[in-house]
Amino acid sequence: MERPVTGARDRIDTSTAHSARVYDYILGGKDHYLVDAEAGDAMCRHWPALPVHMKENRRFMHRAGRYLARERGVRQFLDIGAGLPTPPNLHEVVQEVAPEAHVVYVDNDPIVLAHARALLNSSPEGATAYVDADMLDPDAILGSPEFRALLDLGEPVGLMIIGILHFIPEPDDRHLVRRLLDPLPPGSYLAMTIGTADFAPEEVGRVAEEYAQQNMPMVLRDLPTATSFFDGMELVEPGVTQVHKWRPGPEQDGIDDAAIAMYGAVARKL
Repeated sequence: MERPVTGARDRIDTSTAHSARVYDYILGGKDHYLVDAEAGDAMCRHWPALPVHMKENRRFMHRAGRYLARERGVRQFLDIGAGLPTPPNLHEVVQEVAPEAHVVYVDNDPIVLAHARALLNSSPEGATAYVDADMLDPDAILGSPEFRALLDLGEPVGLMIIGILHFIPEPDDRHLVRRLLDPLPPGSYLAMTIGTADFAPEEVGRVAEEYAQQNMPMVLRDLPTATSFFDGMELVEPGVTQVHKWRPGPEQDGIDDAAIAMYGAVARKL
């Protein structure tokens, strides 16, 4: 299932930095503009560990998706704030385990829409779709034809909210997460990463100031606040922890805690 990308590039604002494009630049991608590179360079001057932090945030998504597909039998996923396609994308990870898996990607950045076909290269047995919508408008996501066509709400869904919550202010953050969880059946899972300044407060604080100057204000949360997003759910071990410590593999060996400014967790809806 494909969504037309006609006119997507006409909507791209190249005069201001965008979080998805800054992320792409810092990770060594090619889908960004000079304004994004300048913002990314400024952030890395404030905190040279930022590329490590961003890579580990994405690796958490890979491990969480693989865990849900392999160990919990989840066969359908809703990925909020999908970002620019950077292999392996979520569908590539979960369809390696379960080729029949369905993945619905959601983002509101026109440059992501322009590259959405890379997110639609599903296995023959499975399916993927892209929804051009904003997390701030959950009804547009839940009411989209793609959501209704690909996700069976009689079966568990893996809701992935990765690397986006720190751009959602209070009190909208809790309402939006719950609004996306509410229609999902019991036995569904929430995998989420949550920005924090607990481990490198000065450096991460300066990065947050740089984001704010680029009209991308951030909300950084401590551990009790991050944990409270999973209230009423059953946390998967090891609970809420820095993303590089959640079921780590060899790639996480030797990573300094001060290089990671993101909590991550996976929890089951009861």
